[in-house]
This record gives sequence, C-alpha cells and structure tokens, in this order.
Amino acid sequence: MSAAATPLVAPPAPRGEDALSALMALLRDDLESCNRLIVEKMQSDVALIPQVAAYIVAAGGKRLRPLLTIAAARMCGYRGERHAVLAACIEFIHTATLLHDDVVDESALRRGQASANALFGNKSSVLVGDFLFSRAFQVMVQDGSLEVMRILSAASATIAEGEVLQLMTQNDTTTTEAQYLAVIEGKTAALFAAATEVGAVVANQPPARQAALRDYGMALGVAFQLVDDALDYSADQEALGKTVGDDFREGKITLPVLLAFARGSDEDRTFWRRTLEDRDQSDTDLAHAQALMTRHNALSDTIERARTYGDQALAALASFPDTPERRALADVVAFCIERAR
Repeated sequence: MSAAATPLVAPPAPRGEDALSALMALLRDDLESCNRLIVEKMQSDVALIPQVAAYIVAAGGKRLRPLLTIAAARMCGYRGERHAVLAACIEFIHTATLLHDDVVDESALRRGQASANALFGNKSSVLVGDFLFSRAFQVMVQDGSLEVMRILSAASATIAEGEVLQLMTQNDTTTTEAQYLAVIEGKTAALFAAATEVGAVVANQPPARQAALRDYGMALGVAFQLVDDALDYSADQEALGKTVGDDFREGKITLPVLLAFARGSDEDRTFWRRTLEDRDQSDTDLAHAQALMTRHNALSDTIERARTYGDQALAALASFPDTPERRALADVVAFCIERAR
C-alpha cells in the first residue's frame, strides 16, 4: 500500500442525505454536464418517447449511479469529459430497468409519484425502456471504447438475468440465501459495479485499480439492495417512495423473509407459505409478517448484513490516495445504509 493510501473505516460524518448532497456539491459541474446530456439524448421525433422518459428521469431520482461513475473517474485523476457521457449511459440503463421493472411488478408508485406504467400504460413503458437501452448503446458506440462497451453490455445482460432469476424464485420459500444473493447481485449490484469500474477505465487505471472499483460498486450495490428489502417492511410509504409491503404482496423472497422463515415455528412457516407461495393474503397479513420479522430480528440482521457489505466497499477503496472524491465515495456507503434509520 502506498504512503498516500490509507485504510478506511466507516466515516463518522456526513451521514445519510448529507453524504449524497456533499457528493453532488463536489461534482456539481460534472453532474450538470451529465444532466444536459441526459436531456439531449432522450429526445426523439416520436413525442411520447421524451414525454415518458422525462417523466421518470425527473421523478426525483438521486442520480446515484452516474455520480459513482463521475466520482470514480475524478478520484482516479481523470479530467476530461467522457465520464459525464458514460454517466448518462449508466442513468439510461438504470431508467430503462425501472420502466421495465414497474411493469413486471405492476407497481403503482415510483419515488412517491404515480409510476410511468400507471400513468402512460404498460406498452409505452416497455417500449420507451427499450428506446433508452438502445440510446445508451448508441452513446457508447460514439465513445468508441470496446472495454466500456464490454463492461456495460455485460452489466445489461446480468441485470436481465437477475430479474429473470427473481421471477424464478418468486413465491418459492425454499429459495436459498445464495440464490437470493445471486438475484440482488444481478438486478442491482451489477450496475453499481459497472458504474464505478467504467470510471477507472476512462482514467486509464491499471487492472488492479479497475477491479478494486468494481468490487467497491458490487459491495455497495448489495448493501443498497439489502437495505431496500428491509425498508419494504419497515419504512413509511412517504419515506420509501413506493407502496410499503409491495415485496410481500408480490411474493418476493428477500433476506428478511428468509431469516424469519428459517427462525420461525411450523406455524410461522405455514403463514409464509400461504401468503407468499399461495398468494392467499388478508388485510392483516402484512402487519403479521412485520411482527414475525421483528420477533426474529430479521430486519435488524438484514441491516447488519448490509453493514458487512458496506465494510467490504470501504476496504476496496483503501488502495486509493486520500482525496475529497475518495472520502465522498466512502460517505456514500453511509448514505446507502443509514436510509434504514
């Protein structure tokens, strides 16, 4: 380890939203360039496309994934403009997956507002999602890096695999923790990992540095999804930005469910099979599911698991020099986990 590189421990401050605000302030000019590119590249002569795309892009997202690309590139010393272009690609891929996911999940809310499929219909959401995927790859071709295209095309395929694997495990209480982790690594963490790795690639970092930033993004993405899965049972609807209990109503098998199921009685497991496998749910079942999770520490242990992955993300940053960007990326770990408070 170089003298300039120091190990990281979980930073005492800033926390939560403050950490993300600090990152946005640090990268303000680059983020504005990224946002201009997003607006420019989502235009189309087919009027419905920019209408739907603008609705979901402007629906309150924190731009976390493109921020990761920009921060990683800056931390690695990059001072050009490609990172903002590729950050826009990352946001298009992410937005496309949101459009498709809300159709698959029949979601009515996205970030506290009516979801695009609820407002514009399923067909429009799917097709505009396809457009955004395609636009992302057009922009990648213009960038011209085969390595970037390799990373982002692989991530796009992995995201689709993760979503299909989730469909296969949905409503199946025999799902293992390994299968669950494969789902969240695919559907969520793969894009986090690609976002940070691309930042290293545009900065012409050696393979070890690229791998370290990929590891950071993967661990951060897993932690992020673990917290999301806990919040689905513990947050209030306004804070969550979607309907609380959606995972339960859809029969999704998440870590809180797996822990409560494994630690419960035969009667508890009968409840989980009825509600998740048979989808036989009454108005009081969500509250009972929450009570079982509290009784068996399923939510608190899920957050502790997220902290473990957060520590892995911090460790992956340890080989990089101490810079404002590295400190901001470390603080993002806190943001992802402290959402559970």
